[in-house]
Amino acid sequence: MFKLNKSAGNGQLDFLAIGDITIDAFIHLATGAEGSAVHSICTDADKEHCELCLPFPDKIPFDKMIEVKGVGNSANAAVSAARLGLRSALITNVGGDSRGQDCINELKKNNVFADFVAVEKGSETNYHYALWFETDRTILIKHHEYSYSLPEKLKNLKQAPRWMYLSSLASNSFNYHVEIIDYLKKNPSMKLAFQPGTFQMKLGTEKLAELYRRTDVFIVNVEESRLILNTKEEGLDVLLNGIYKLGPKIVLITDGPNGAYMHDGERSYFMPIYPDMKPPYERTGCGDAFASTFIAALAMGKSPLEALLWAPINSMSVVEYVGAQEGLLTRPALEDFLKKAPADYKPVPYNAFLESQHKK
Repeated sequence: MFKLNKSAGNGQLDFLAIGDITIDAFIHLATGAEGSAVHSICTDADKEHCELCLPFPDKIPFDKMIEVKGVGNSANAAVSAARLGLRSALITNVGGDSRGQDCINELKKNNVFADFVAVEKGSETNYHYALWFETDRTILIKHHEYSYSLPEKLKNLKQAPRWMYLSSLASNSFNYHVEIIDYLKKNPSMKLAFQPGTFQMKLGTEKLAELYRRTDVFIVNVEESRLILNTKEEGLDVLLNGIYKLGPKIVLITDGPNGAYMHDGERSYFMPIYPDMKPPYERTGCGDAFASTFIAALAMGKSPLEALLWAPINSMSVVEYVGAQEGLLTRPALEDFLKKAPADYKPVPYNAFLESQHKK
């Protein structure tokens, strides 16, 4: 771990994440004889379209509850970048309650600068419930609507951060996005990574057209890419190119245990997952780990193809723990995994990947 400076103003930030923060309460649903009434139903062989089923009305036993503080897409990304050795900060809002202070303390514990956290007295801090069944979860969410605004401390920095990482915000944040775009215009050297949350995808590509065009790296999963493009298209090359035409310079589409795909403006690539050390324990934060590690690698001077080698390693580690942050790796630990990677762990041109699939 690197030594945390007292203030984000003591030097240029490498990584500035913007997005909501929360506390996740993981409720592990019983899967033994006592909890046999809880089950999942999947409508496809790949188990991509599943439903969690509980008897209603009834009393459902659970094994345990684990509270994970200071999480959320952007918070996870900020912690990921800090653990890899970058000067990382988070712009977010919390309520004036003990949960808000818990989130701030968690950021500081993870070497993330909390200078830009806005505390709104009279408001509650986000608190979500994750129904954890087998290795996955369904999350009950409620994003409180805060008075979003970029902090004056950010505007007063001598140097703008090198990377901005923008992700999930509440439904009242459209004007905040306009303010963020204006800040990016005033700081053209700043790179932008955009991992849209639910509301940002619902806003549509027209309302956020300027943001899409300003994006250097855009990250979504397969289902989200289809939602954004309003299509049922199966071809990943079509989805990659569809997002690319909206303006981002690099597009990443993740597909869970099936791997990930990248388009860099010239070519498309497939990247396999890093082999699991052991069966996944809980999958929350897998996508955040992939996206943030890719951006952190770029911030460290790695090429996109090199960053593509880094990203799945942190995803592999995160799913071995409960929550999105405990399994995030330091740079030495990640590089050690990279040294031990099998020979076939490498980016493959998309056409070559398709040919290999047809031969199976």
